[in-house]
Amino acid sequence: MKVNLAYGQGHLPIEFPDGRTTVIAPTNRPALPDEKKSILAALDKPIATKPLREWIKPGDKVVIAFTDLTRATPNERIIPWLLEYLAFVPREQITLLNQLGTHRPNTQAELEKLLTAEVVRNYRVINHEPENPAQLVQFGTTREGTPTLVNRTLAEADVRIITGFIEPHFFAGFSGGIKGIVPGCAGLETVMNNHGVKNIGDPRATFGVTIGNPLWEDLRDMALRVGPSFLLNVSLNDERGITGVFAGDIIEAHRVGYEFVRQSAMQKVAAPFDVVVTTNSGYPLDLNLYQGVKGMSAGARILKKGGLLILACECREGIPAKSPLDQLLRSAKSPEEILTMLSTPGFVRPEQWQAQIQALIQRKAEVLIYSTLPDEIVRTAFLTPCQDIAAAVNAKLTQLGPEARVAVLPQGPLTIPYLA
Repeated sequence: MKVNLAYGQGHLPIEFPDGRTTVIAPTNRPALPDEKKSILAALDKPIATKPLREWIKPGDKVVIAFTDLTRATPNERIIPWLLEYLAFVPREQITLLNQLGTHRPNTQAELEKLLTAEVVRNYRVINHEPENPAQLVQFGTTREGTPTLVNRTLAEADVRIITGFIEPHFFAGFSGGIKGIVPGCAGLETVMNNHGVKNIGDPRATFGVTIGNPLWEDLRDMALRVGPSFLLNVSLNDERGITGVFAGDIIEAHRVGYEFVRQSAMQKVAAPFDVVVTTNSGYPLDLNLYQGVKGMSAGARILKKGGLLILACECREGIPAKSPLDQLLRSAKSPEEILTMLSTPGFVRPEQWQAQIQALIQRKAEVLIYSTLPDEIVRTAFLTPCQDIAAAVNAKLTQLGPEARVAVLPQGPLTIPYLA
């Protein structure tokens, strides 16, 4: 049977053995018949709060926080429609803030692609600066006592509008919601503490869990200290069509949204598989290996111990090279050494959470990656290059015998399988 794996800006058609392959994908939902109309209606009839236009008084400074280029949010549609709704607000009173978290700044060309050239030309658009003390304001401390640092422009706004899209998240339960504030617009020190070894290693810090997840609850508590924020989140299908709009109170609107997403994204399976082939849902989430850990995590949930996990992740931007994750991986000799380093009191590195999750998966499975990365770069990340997915699957099934089975997640972490 042929399965099209999401990869880059297209698909990889791969042949899998009939009778031994289970394809696990999100329940398909069509795009809303009129996306713009649905968004404008949601702004006027939000969840658990007053209409957005009633939030804004003459002279108010408005900040719209939007997701960066590693996210599939259709900013190029949502943001112009939102600005059209806000036409009664003078442009000089509106700032668009890029929720970079700890990611690299986006270039002018990337911002124009994200938001449209017209928006970038006519409005103030800035990148969040997670390592610039002058651009951060403290709101108390984290549960561990680390300063809660949030972007100054966002904190000092009279009205905060947090945009994004909702999908299952491998350690925060779901994306969207308060994640647009923390970690999206938080200081590096704050993010590193929240994403520390203890929280990442907690079994409740996983796909689909918010309440009771210590990592998500810490994010929530920190984000709410900044003050009221209006949420505009959407859910998407495979073609980035908007399937749902969730606007209003940042907690309640997000809860309604993630329960909607849970119904289509969370797929139950009866038993673990010998081989799992997954993706990182294609562009833009498979831009680099840093993001690719999400696809690994989704597939590992239904893999037998000692099984084979294959990730198809284009990685056109590398790990990225010279990133904190790249440097951390190069500083160790094995995934186990990374876990030992991370468990050492006082040892903290940016982006260590991705290395920790990857290493924990590798305790359970052999991990291969099909990508554009040079083989030597793949090996520095302690992964095995895969040149032919079908051949690797068939070889493993032949080795294991006729009862061995393979699962395929063509949309990667947009589908979250779980064992019954």
